[in-house]
Amino acid sequence: MELSNSIEIPNKRYFTIGEVSKITHIKTHILRYWEKEFNMLEPTKRRGNRRYYTQNDILTIFKINELISSQGFTIEGAKQKLESVSDTTTNEDPTYSLLKKDIQKILDVLDK
Repeated sequence: MELSNSIEIPNKRYFTIGEVSKITHIKTHILRYWEKEFNMLEPTKRRGNRRYYTQNDILTIFKINELISSQGFTIEGAKQKLESVSDTTTNEDPTYSLLKKDIQKILDVLDK
């Protein structure tokens, strides 16, 4: 997957926090902080609480970074902006939410 500003995201299903940091040029401690602040940023956690990000997570990180770094939003302002955008585009289907939890359980079992 390639972004318009010539950053290429490798075609993988999951990325470690270190890989995401290299792709986005955002330090790992900031990524961990953003996970706490932004509900829509939820990497899968496996054995030992290791984080595994998807391509969608990486795109969300780019959006957050754009709002904060380039457009001058505060953390609260960026949260509100992203929530208002997600509210108008899609509401999470409850079936999707359940499926996401089931997938997490399966991944946890496979990791053991």
